[in-house]
Amino acid sequence: MQNLVTVFGGSGFVGTQAVRFLAKAGWRIRVAVRNPNLAYRMRLLGDVGQVDIVQANLRDRPSLLRALEGATAAVNLVGLLYERGRQGFQAVHVMGARNVAEAARAAGATRLVQVSALGADPESPSKYARTKAEGEAAAREIFPGLVVARPSIVFGPGDGFFERFATLAQFSPALPLIGGGETKFQPVFVGDVGRALARMVADSDAEGRTYELGGPGVFSFKALMEMMLAETGQRRLLVPVPWPAASLIGKAGDLVAGIVPPPLTADQVESLKADNVASGRHPGLADLGVAPTTLEAVLPTYLYRYRKGGQYADQDARELEAGRA
Repeated sequence: MQNLVTVFGGSGFVGTQAVRFLAKAGWRIRVAVRNPNLAYRMRLLGDVGQVDIVQANLRDRPSLLRALEGATAAVNLVGLLYERGRQGFQAVHVMGARNVAEAARAAGATRLVQVSALGADPESPSKYARTKAEGEAAAREIFPGLVVARPSIVFGPGDGFFERFATLAQFSPALPLIGGGETKFQPVFVGDVGRALARMVADSDAEGRTYELGGPGVFSFKALMEMMLAETGQRRLLVPVPWPAASLIGKAGDLVAGIVPPPLTADQVESLKADNVASGRHPGLADLGVAPTTLEAVLPTYLYRYRKGGQYADQDARELEAGRA
């Protein structure tokens, strides 16, 4: 079916923005998710009938083929931040990517975009980064024109980074700086990533390329925590945690990963030992015509929820000062 794109994992944090920009560009979109009942709001991102929702599982080839029937393009956003049960990095990042690529080729799709991660490296000590790279290679072997997107940490309303630590700061007097907090990041706005993915689907020049998606600034982990605390109006100790101690915390997180989201895993500690910034060897947002959005412009628009007084915090402070005068 002409102008139809299937988005696997399209109901997630990044996927929602990808679907929104694809809809704006005029695509018909099929959002493929494991639990369609939880993704009903996706239809609101397009015109009536423009966005459809179907069930699919990366381990189930027939469901992949049904989701891709008639599609001219596909985007695979499915990924894990930590392993739990049957949901392992090898199964999702590698075999899942391979299965989507095989199904896309069999269905006759002409464009496939694989969302990986900045820092993907087959030689990385981190299983997350290693399997992301292996997934890229597995998919490209089957689908030579594969387009790869490698974002740094992605920020925006509902993110799993700034909001996670802002929540922790609400009840903890201190925040950990893993390895001293010197690891560098290049945070990228979720809206910019969504726009970039829509461009990758449509731009013929993107075929076979890898894009590194980073924002306009590079920050240490410590600097990011300081920015978050400044925006939320919280004073918390920032405590350096040496790598050996962080590894012990990560191992404890591994033990509870199958029950609750862990604060830190051993593999995430390994990931934090390497900077998460664009290498400069691949094109980025600018090459897709996307102007990167700064952290400073976006953080205040959603971290206000963690301030005492919320969106009225500044007004309350002014009124308090006026009363003292």
